[in-house]
Amino acid sequence: MAQEKFTFQAEVSTLLDIVAKSLYSQKEIFLRELASNASDACDKLRYQSLTNPDLIAAENEFKIAISVDKKAKTLAIADNGIGMNREDLMETLGTIAKSGTQAFLKQISGDAKADVALIGQFGVGFYSAFMVADRVDVLTRKAGEDKAWLWSSDGRGEFTIEPAERDGCGATVILHLNKGEKEFMDQARLGHIIKEHSDHIGVPIVFMGEDGEVTLNSASALWTLPQKDITPEQYGEFYHHVGHAFDEPWLTIHNRVEGVLSYTNLLFVPSMPPFDLFTPERKGHVKLYVNRVFITDDCDGLLPSYLRFLQGVVDSEDLPLNISREMFQHDPRLTKIKSGLTKRVLGELKKKADKKPEEYAAFWKNFGAVLKEGLYEDHANRDKLLAVARFNTTASDTPRSLDDIVADMKEGQEDIYYITGETPETVAQSPQLEGFKARGIEVLLMTDPVDEFWLPAVGSYQEKPFKSVTRGGADLDKIKKNDAELDKKKDKKPTAGLDELVAALKIALGDAVKDVTVSERLTDSPVCLFSGEGDMDIHLERMLKQHKQLDRVTARIMEINPDHRLITKLAATVKDSKGGADVIADAAFLLLDQARIVEGETIPDPAEFARRLSSMMEKGLV
Repeated sequence: MAQEKFTFQAEVSTLLDIVAKSLYSQKEIFLRELASNASDACDKLRYQSLTNPDLIAAENEFKIAISVDKKAKTLAIADNGIGMNREDLMETLGTIAKSGTQAFLKQISGDAKADVALIGQFGVGFYSAFMVADRVDVLTRKAGEDKAWLWSSDGRGEFTIEPAERDGCGATVILHLNKGEKEFMDQARLGHIIKEHSDHIGVPIVFMGEDGEVTLNSASALWTLPQKDITPEQYGEFYHHVGHAFDEPWLTIHNRVEGVLSYTNLLFVPSMPPFDLFTPERKGHVKLYVNRVFITDDCDGLLPSYLRFLQGVVDSEDLPLNISREMFQHDPRLTKIKSGLTKRVLGELKKKADKKPEEYAAFWKNFGAVLKEGLYEDHANRDKLLAVARFNTTASDTPRSLDDIVADMKEGQEDIYYITGETPETVAQSPQLEGFKARGIEVLLMTDPVDEFWLPAVGSYQEKPFKSVTRGGADLDKIKKNDAELDKKKDKKPTAGLDELVAALKIALGDAVKDVTVSERLTDSPVCLFSGEGDMDIHLERMLKQHKQLDRVTARIMEINPDHRLITKLAATVKDSKGGADVIADAAFLLLDQARIVEGETIPDPAEFARRLSSMMEKGLV
């Protein structure tokens, strides 16, 4: 087979340029990334050899070998791991960041520090090699196969793949160094980089020099060491290794569990969410080991899906080495580990939330929407999740706990009120909130799609039911009013013609609404829409319609504000019989469309809306 030439994604040149510029002050990072990839390759082959011993020779010892050719100005990083075939090369190196490339480019800020973190999120660490090299070759052979392949690229838009020769499985990454990068051919310099960034890697990293092999790292599993012997810097570098991340860990959870079932976990909560956090195919990124032997980094039964942002390792000596990956999912011992890990993580989050609420607020902003999935899925840990949950409300600029919200409830308030919508900023301006704001009642601003599902599932907190302000009656009269509100109500005069107006609106709107009622909640807006007590919440219905999960339209209750000047003027018009049926019909549908617009809904007939608006403006009623 002759050499084949391929083209990267259209954005590759821009992306590689960004990677190089963002990492320029940390050029040495490329070696960390390549060493981590080599280590992963060895781990994968070690696991596969458990069920297929023929993949590796009996005398085979895993290692990563670094060598330089000063004459050719090349640096090579070689491993004897799983290796790749042609299809693997196309999948892993032929497409940069896969579907996330566009998202990556959109989020690039120009701030080098922030962009470095993004590079880790989008899985483009390998391409940092182009920061020091004008060409990168990958010579590789997959374990169990005879054919070897050579992948080559200058990072400028194209790459080639061709048949090659290689003794044994594994991969050799050859960097053709740029001018001025002599430091990366110096043994001492390379040794320093490995010691600083990759000392924790469990596979020996050796330098192949004129005097033979020199081991550069300690090759010890960091999670097996006592916590007192591990520095924050070592934890950070291990996080970078295991998660291929460039940010710093927000929280480190390292502990040893002993008993009927023994295991060690070293888990990290990232500072930044990965770009694919909410993609359906996103899985956990915690590696499972058995007696320091890598088993899998794709174990659905190790942690619940709502903790899929965690990075790290779990190592147990009580799990069998020869068990298949599929059987792991149903192993009762793994279920116990999962339960213990979940409780530990939620417990550590609770400590962080109590001791450092400002730092926790940043965490919740990044991962709160994912954790709330557990409120719907994980009944056993629901109370623990509710304890660490934080919510934006009408009463505070910072997220608040349910305990604080319940403690501050008004006298006579029996429900925890909430409103759902797209963003906190938009829902905070909703007319449905006006009466609650006037009474100083705190309302939760729920803007994550999952909120529509966990709230009905949970139902209540501390025997206080969750109640949507956009559904049914709010029973605000039961809640003690402030003095200003009492004075206002005492001085308020009944709106003349109000009953006649309500009747006229009902006749004009017909089936377009479920009912027309006088509002006790509106203070500034003339009108708004509500769902009936047994109907679907407005935002949930709109969301389901957008996703083609619902095709029917539920008629809403339209509430009018008896104190608004527009409503009082319309009431007077109806009472005095100054307006004909056409005028009242136009006014009724304009009010309904106005309420729809405020809700973010599409007006059914824009042309008719424009006609009615023009007609009413001509008559001077608006």
